[in-house]
Amino acid sequence: MSCTVFQIVSDLHLETQRSYEYNFKQTAPNLALLGDIGLVAHDALFKFLEKQLSRYWNVFFLLGNHEPVSGSWSAAKQRVREFAERTERLRDRSTIGRFIFLDQARYDINANLTVLGCTLFSRVTQDQATAVASRLIDFRQILNWTVEDHIDAHLSDLRWLNAQVAQISQTEPHRQIVIFTHHSPTIDARAADQRHKGSPVTSGFATDLSLEDCWTNPSVVMWAFGHTHFSCDFVDSVDGRGKRVVANQRGYAMALQSAFDPEKTFVVGKEAGSSMLLI
Repeated sequence: MSCTVFQIVSDLHLETQRSYEYNFKQTAPNLALLGDIGLVAHDALFKFLEKQLSRYWNVFFLLGNHEPVSGSWSAAKQRVREFAERTERLRDRSTIGRFIFLDQARYDINANLTVLGCTLFSRVTQDQATAVASRLIDFRQILNWTVEDHIDAHLSDLRWLNAQVAQISQTEPHRQIVIFTHHSPTIDARAADQRHKGSPVTSGFATDLSLEDCWTNPSVVMWAFGHTHFSCDFVDSVDGRGKRVVANQRGYAMALQSAFDPEKTFVVGKEAGSSMLLI
């Protein structure tokens, strides 16, 4: 099986200091932008996305919890969908890449590899609900959005992921699956900054999906996420043959993450030196 190469980044937070001119080197044909890239209310975000479409074959994009700030989730989704439709029409008369909006969306890279993507949200626990509501920007600067709405959205995304993974593994068992989300699907210590261990808002960032089919199904070979402002890259298994768990997060301009590397490549399909992946 031929390999597929991605650059994966999240949490660029280009809305801070209005830094939408941010540049990084292209090192792969596919770019995954896993949320908190900028604000949908800023036209400059779409200029940034247009620039990436001139450089990459495929640009995968999903909403983080910052994109809808100063508006609503529904309005943010609508504007991104309109951008996706407009750029798809342009492909008929230009050489730009394809923009794939991952809002409970499936995209088949080739005959053997599928990308599934959604925001995921998180399962906020009852004992942390008050703290999460008061401290996370979602519930202060996004219109008509509550912790209850957030949990409902998480359950919807989780049901969709489980159903998609089950269907693909049963009807197309040859396919490998890559999952892209904004929120973290794991509470593994390797996937989070341990300085925040015991925080009263952890369930606003990560959910333990270790018993869910979308996590345990062997067809899933990589899961990449954002939101935690912590970068990681490890294999979730005892024997080294499980799925690769990836985060490559920049963070706020005033607190950049040292492990972030926008030029790092992630290879699915076969071994490729230091960027090896899996099966």
